[in-house]
Amino acid sequence: MLLARLIYESFSFAFGSLRANKLRTFLSLLGITIGIFAIISVFTVIDSLEGYIRSSLNSLGNNMVYIQKWPWTPPEGETEYPWWRYLNRPVPEYEETEEILRRSKTTENAVYFFGFNQTVQFENSKAENTEILATTHDLISTWNLNIGTGRYFTESESNSGANMAILGDEISNRLFETINPVGKSIKIMGHKFLIVGVYEKQGQDMFGTSMDKRVHIPVRYAMNMIDVRNRDRGQTINVKAKPNADRDQFVAELEGIMRSIHRLKPMEENDFAINEVSAISTRFDAFFKVFNLAGWIIGGFSILVGGFGIANIMFVSVKERTKIIGIQKSLGAKKYFILLQFIFEAVVLSLVGGLLGLLLIFIGTVVLSSASSMTIYMNAGNVIMGLMISGIIGVMAGFLPALTASRLDPVEAINAV
Repeated sequence: MLLARLIYESFSFAFGSLRANKLRTFLSLLGITIGIFAIISVFTVIDSLEGYIRSSLNSLGNNMVYIQKWPWTPPEGETEYPWWRYLNRPVPEYEETEEILRRSKTTENAVYFFGFNQTVQFENSKAENTEILATTHDLISTWNLNIGTGRYFTESESNSGANMAILGDEISNRLFETINPVGKSIKIMGHKFLIVGVYEKQGQDMFGTSMDKRVHIPVRYAMNMIDVRNRDRGQTINVKAKPNADRDQFVAELEGIMRSIHRLKPMEENDFAINEVSAISTRFDAFFKVFNLAGWIIGGFSILVGGFGIANIMFVSVKERTKIIGIQKSLGAKKYFILLQFIFEAVVLSLVGGLLGLLLIFIGTVVLSSASSMTIYMNAGNVIMGLMISGIIGVMAGFLPALTASRLDPVEAINAV
């Protein structure tokens, strides 16, 4: 009870002092508000960016690999990307996908695909420079896609190369607006395609790609439209592992199959790349470590300035209230009461400033999220960290002024000018 009463009285004195000196309180709040705003806003942006990037990477699939001509990153241990070493590599072929499905014991699905850009036309409406994605049948289950309207290709339609198409949501809206496109026909390079479905709206990832902006057609039909044997069109074999497959075993098995298909000798270098999402994710880990360090440095300086501001104001407060302190001590107030009184005042000041800083960040996240495709969010961890930093800075900034006040001689304090 005594401790609770002491805390209550200390907080009462603190709030009374803050209300009596509004301008000084405002200036002190401004310093700590800017400090908390600087440090927590940096971490909020970093966390949001990291979440956005990791979400985009996860959409590529953690249990999938992409067999391609070009690797996504430089070789391990190198910083320069030796593109000249990959220039004359062969592109993956449709038949290789069938070989992987036939030979692999750890593969659940394998999809062969490539893309090319063309104008898509429906009557007088056109969608220029649209990416046409040509794939084998199992894309919908490999990429976890959902049909919004209509249906997906049947296996026989895919394998026979039927002139059918599924539209992305954005392309559908651009060409058909409010009309249901299912059952209508579009033209690509003079070829007519019957629309059998429209994908659900998916949104854009960090790489700027989305099924919303694509037209999906069977690869068999596309191979009759354009040359994919002698030209690099991003041909890819996307292989999805079985749920319980060991990652290293999965990759090693695929590498062995591809080397066998390409008839490479034991000492020959791979003439293909097996790209994994984890390779990009690892590089981003180092990137975020640097960003977090930068956030602590930038925010640290800002919060330090705010702490010095509070300490300075608290010293002024002790100077102004010297006589009151003397009276309190002459009436029997203990040193710890005076000490806690000023520490609580500094902590309250710091916490209020921190809360204002967090409020400004929250407003900023709402504005930025509505203006951009990336969601900016302030998680509970950042809120707690902001309040903890505010409280710690308050204790540190208020301790020395509070200690000075608690050690004042009551007679000298009462007689102070």
